[in-house]
Amino acid sequence: MMNFDCFDQLYPSSRFPVMARRGMVCTGSALASAAGLEILRQGGNAMDAAIATAAALTVVEPAANGLGSDAFAIVWHKNELFGLNSSGFAPEAISADSIKAQGQTSMPTFGWTPVTVPGAVKAWKSLNERFGKLTLAQCLVPAIRYAEEGYPCPPVLAHYWRVAYDQYRKEFAGKPEFDEWFKTFAPEGRAPQPGDVITLKNHAKTLREIGETQTESFYHGKLADQIDACSRKYGGYLRKADLEDFENEWVTPIRMNYRGYEICELPPNGQGIIALMALNILKEFQFTEKLHVETVHRQLEAMKMAFKDGLFYITDPKAMKVKTEQLLDPKLGPDHAAQITDWAQDPQVSKLPQSGTVYLCTADEEGNMVSYIQSNYMGFGSGIVVDGTGIALQNRGRGFSLDEKHANYLEPRKRTYHTIIPGFMMKDGKAVGPFGVMGGHMQPQGHVQVAMNLIDFHFNPQMALDAPRWLWKQDNRILVEPHFPAALAKALQRRGHRIEVCLDPGVFGRGQMILRMENGTLIGGTESRTDSNIACY
Repeated sequence: MMNFDCFDQLYPSSRFPVMARRGMVCTGSALASAAGLEILRQGGNAMDAAIATAAALTVVEPAANGLGSDAFAIVWHKNELFGLNSSGFAPEAISADSIKAQGQTSMPTFGWTPVTVPGAVKAWKSLNERFGKLTLAQCLVPAIRYAEEGYPCPPVLAHYWRVAYDQYRKEFAGKPEFDEWFKTFAPEGRAPQPGDVITLKNHAKTLREIGETQTESFYHGKLADQIDACSRKYGGYLRKADLEDFENEWVTPIRMNYRGYEICELPPNGQGIIALMALNILKEFQFTEKLHVETVHRQLEAMKMAFKDGLFYITDPKAMKVKTEQLLDPKLGPDHAAQITDWAQDPQVSKLPQSGTVYLCTADEEGNMVSYIQSNYMGFGSGIVVDGTGIALQNRGRGFSLDEKHANYLEPRKRTYHTIIPGFMMKDGKAVGPFGVMGGHMQPQGHVQVAMNLIDFHFNPQMALDAPRWLWKQDNRILVEPHFPAALAKALQRRGHRIEVCLDPGVFGRGQMILRMENGTLIGGTESRTDSNIACY
């Protein structure tokens, strides 16, 4: 097991790792964690708890995900690792030419045009059917209760809700397709403030129907009809046939051996491979001190190299020009490592994607563990809420390009480059545990930093998450947190990095982690940058 001191508070934090024996749920929401724990106590397993927690998050953290989200999962069950890709494709009726004909030079951010098929609800069904001990309807009970009875708004959620409301009020005024968003999420004409009680009756009604029909209503029945009707009403491309034809995919996780530990990610169309590509380079160096100019400089340079290739190639696997194995070729590690000099290099890539996401991880006393992530892409997503349902649809289609030479060129039924990635760690064929960091292109950067904090620097899970982070934005622009050491920032600047201090903690992601010790004890960490919480027993 990893060597760390659970009382070693190296960075500003009042949190210590949490330990338990029977079960644990880590999320960005105390209520969502409680929902997962409730299911564990009722006899559910880690997969049931993950479903309950994910469903609850659509209610208690709607500024980052919703019933119209996509989802990905890595599941450890009976000593075997499984991957689930539940990302939706572009509608059959859409094309790059149709968007260009509207005078657009790039994919819009809001409205019906960037809406892709929602995959999260089907992820719940797939996890339940393959691994669940309880029914899907049972797993959705806590989320339905929160939506019907209401819950108090926590501070970080209130902040991001207000940011979205202020933007939408300016951009969506007088546009009827967005009226349902305001009816659902700002019924009093403002964003909720901390402590305000939020009720989402339409969410409750829809969740109940999803549970009672085993998601059939959402993809084949009444809810699918309502989505179709709303899309037609406002000139959208999504149709019931797209929902009916959507199937998610069980995939084999990809892995990178980093100093004896296997870091596991899902294969493209997600960007998890970028984290592995960076680690393939970084394993060529030895690191003994985290906050040292040589350490951070090499991390940044490796990350930029990985992003340069990743952004060029990653898309729907059916359309990729290279194989995953080629991008993870062990020979590339030494070659790329040799290209790192003492000076910051500009990889010359386009603007990196933004995102709003929820991550969770669960574990049970049977040894099962789940790493799960779902997202509406940018905050609330497209700004579209299907009339009378509470279904806030994602804007994942914003990631498509209208340039036919681009890997993510928009085509019907194609999946685009996806930012959300669950992570998992193994050693000697055994599970160490799930981990994840939310936040657009911060995610692979967060995975690399957290994994190295654990493996290279022997931090405990809480300190691995709370340690000061950096974020590569573009060219040589680097964001750092306020408590990032000033001397280190200046040393990096002398090497050509453009360092900026960022006061918004959410920019640096929000992560969770559960590790299982050799004696079976579960040890969890969760972000101090958000309303995170661990529920366990």
